[in-house]
Amino acid sequence: VQLQASGGGLVQAGGSLRLSCAASGSIVSINAMGWYRQAPGKQRELVATITTITSSGSTNYADSVKGRFTIYRENAKNTVSLQMNSLKPEDTAVYYCNADVWQAGTISYRNYWGRGTQVTVSS
Repeated sequence: VQLQASGGGLVQAGGSLRLSCAASGSIVSINAMGWYRQAPGKQRELVATITTITSSGSTNYADSVKGRFTIYRENAKNTVSLQMNSLKPEDTAVYYCNADVWQAGTISYRNYWGRGTQVTVSS
């Protein structure tokens, strides 16, 4: 199973970016998907997650991004995206995709991480 993230870059404060992550491999099912970030000198932290409990997904956001970021997924494509609006310099970090995936030939969900994508917000 691989998680391929894309969409990072450099943006001015107040701008927007959209991150996308596609899961590939012999996937039976995906439960939760989400985004985490790690700024220099800081621990990795949760940004947003979404599950498939309902058709629209149950979402969870860090307080620091509520009202500015929106996470959504396309179950048929095994993708999760993060729309980031009103970006602030403190949003600068490496963003990582994460997913709980049931891979064919296994008996349970396992947690996977994608390679990070850099988001830099200039003031």
